[in-house]
This record gives sequence, C-alpha cells and structure tokens, in this order.
Amino acid sequence: MTPVRVLSYNVRSLRDDRDALVRVIRACRPDLICVQESPRYWKPLKQAARLAHATGTVILSGGGRIAAGPLLLGGLGVTVLEVRDRLLPKTRGLHARGFATALVRIGDSQPFSITSCHLSLDPAERLRQFALLPEQLKAGELGVIAGDFNEHPDGPGWQSLAKGFQDGYPTAPWGGEFTSVPENPHQRIDAVFASPGIEVLSCGVPHDEPGVDPADLLAATDHLPVLAVLRIPDAR
Repeated sequence: MTPVRVLSYNVRSLRDDRDALVRVIRACRPDLICVQESPRYWKPLKQAARLAHATGTVILSGGGRIAAGPLLLGGLGVTVLEVRDRLLPKTRGLHARGFATALVRIGDSQPFSITSCHLSLDPAERLRQFALLPEQLKAGELGVIAGDFNEHPDGPGWQSLAKGFQDGYPTAPWGGEFTSVPENPHQRIDAVFASPGIEVLSCGVPHDEPGVDPADLLAATDHLPVLAVLRIPDAR
C-alpha cells in the first residue's frame, strides 16, 4: 500500500510572508497540496505557477475561474488521470466558490480523487456546498477531501460529511488540533477527510514535523496547515 502525504493550507491569497509559507510547505514534504485562497484576480495562473515552482511541485488542477480559489499542487510522481474542477451555484451578494478536483495515481496506488475546497461563510450556502462534495467522487472511487470548511466539527455540514468520510484528525490524531488563528489557535475549521478504504495513519497541524519553524507558521498566513499521512491501496 502506498503512503501519501497530503497538506491542506489556506494561503490568504499569498498576502503574507511568502518565503515563510514556502519553507513550511517544503518542510512538510507533501505529495499533494490542497491550497485554499490561491490568488483569484491578479494573474491567478501565473501566481499559482510561481507557488508551484517555489515548492517543487506542479499544478494539477484549479487556480482558475472554475475552481474560484482552490488549487491542487503535486509532486512530479503524481499522475493526473482526470480533472473535475467545478464552479458552485452562487448566492447573490456572496463570493463565488468552487472545487478543485483531480483523479490521480501515485506510484502503484489505485487511482483516487483529491478535492480542495473553501466553503461559504453563509450557513445555508455552506450546507448546500457540503452536500455537493461527495459528488466529486464517482461510484466506488477512493477519495480525499481537504480544505477550509468555515465550520466547526459539530456543525451540520461537517457532521454530514463525517458520516461517509473519515475525519482525519480524530481518526489518527497527531500534532495540533486547532487551525485558526495561528497566534491563538482555538478552533478547527480546516481538515482532511478520507473515504473508506483509505487508511489514515496520522493527521494534524504539523507543529512537531522536523524542519517546521513555529515562527514561519505564524508569518506564513492566517491559518495553520493540516498534514495527513494516508495509506492508499495498491492497484490490483
């Protein structure tokens, strides 16, 4: 079975210390990065490409108008089999939201989907978006959903998603629990979920990851990252 390192990170449109952000990402050694709040309005693809280059990754999906902020980056060993980015129905007066999704394979693993999402601040719209997330997987497919959910684990959308997917941190807690805000972490609104059939080996804020500087975590952006180590079954 293939171990895969998935990092989920809200980068606040790269408005903070980009060098610190890059150092955190590189120290976590991710195979896949689910980015939220990738720059949307000023040369978004060029800025996504710069982030990919700085972190030693490539763009897998997202980073454009369809995904509307979420972005997927991955190492050179990631094979993209299908892109499924999706622009979500929009409520008047609220931000456009979308999903960045790709079907990927790493090494000898089975294909699995990976989705980066950043859900609405509006409770009713957010609940509808939670309901759409499982649709990013096709029937019988393995999948990972990661992002900034703008909801606490006791919220209705989170609880609904957790009925069909493993919530990484309580499944295999490691590192820190709370992701917001970096200077006073007191809430868990960012997470990595995995479908049944994927084994969660560890998941949490990488305070204890070798090479991750606490000062960089404070300077990089207004969220703390979530690092999950998952075991994906090998292809039959």
